[in-house]
Amino acid sequence: MDLDAIAAPLGVPVEDVDRVHRLADDRPSAPLPAKTDAPAILERLAVRPDDAAEIMAGWPDPGSPLWTPELCWLLDRSIALVRADLGGHGWLPPGPELPRERGPAWRHLYVYAYLALVGVTTGYHRDHGIADAVSWASLADLGRNLAVDRRMRGEGWPVMQSWLTLHARGSIYELGRLQYHRGGATLDLHIPESGPMTPEAVAASLDEARAFFPRHFPDESYTEFACGSWLLDPQLLEYLPEDSNIVRFQRRFELEPYEEPEGLDADVEVRRFVFRDLSTPLDRLPCRTALQRAVVDHLRAGRHWYWRRGRFPIQPHP
Repeated sequence: MDLDAIAAPLGVPVEDVDRVHRLADDRPSAPLPAKTDAPAILERLAVRPDDAAEIMAGWPDPGSPLWTPELCWLLDRSIALVRADLGGHGWLPPGPELPRERGPAWRHLYVYAYLALVGVTTGYHRDHGIADAVSWASLADLGRNLAVDRRMRGEGWPVMQSWLTLHARGSIYELGRLQYHRGGATLDLHIPESGPMTPEAVAASLDEARAFFPRHFPDESYTEFACGSWLLDPQLLEYLPEDSNIVRFQRRFELEPYEEPEGLDADVEVRRFVFRDLSTPLDRLPCRTALQRAVVDHLRAGRHWYWRRGRFPIQPHP
């Protein structure tokens, strides 16, 4: 196989194509759903109408002029790459980032890969006795990510495509207000953008997780919940009231000693999650909430936010 001949038309380094080739090898891919079924599936995945319209416009129809042989190869092998690690827990880039300005086929290639894997994933869930409602709630993070990127960049794109392979491989489950990432020694908590993070909603989700994982993954043993987030930065206590949802969430955790996270700028992450904006000057950002005011005041004072990691026992104290 001439990897250079694939990489050059895609506009990506040959090393990226070689990685996909090695990880996918000759493993089986999975077919996309029928195009006539796709709108209903996209709706179940919480994909907004504007994003769904783009996805349908770029659909990989046989013989479509939008789909070059190199794009078709990358789609097929990316599906195979992710499917080969079904049940895996680690971050797994499905392939190189493509030039998104070339159109919907390029922009949404990994969305099509995700759609092809929906049946594989729900089959894995059924094998573990997981209810359809949990499957679809978990997989619907696709629509949320597309919507966030449209807010930030004006067009849909799952900015965290490696993150979404966790869902496609059966590693992430959304149980009420929180998401849970299985694997390793802890259940890692993630906080989707899905409304207020009240103590009651958090407690109900944690209780659901305490029952869910022993029931559906009895061979795995977890003793702690863990979370890595700027939301655990103790500096937030300087700005937010004691009864705020964030402070009460933070109080659950015992923080680990601080370590500089590799390849992550907490100031950027705070702006991304609080404002969904990385380019507006600080003095023009909205300050309608206590959290928004805290972020802006802190950064304007020349200070920095920090990504902290904490944990607490899964079983509550008696």
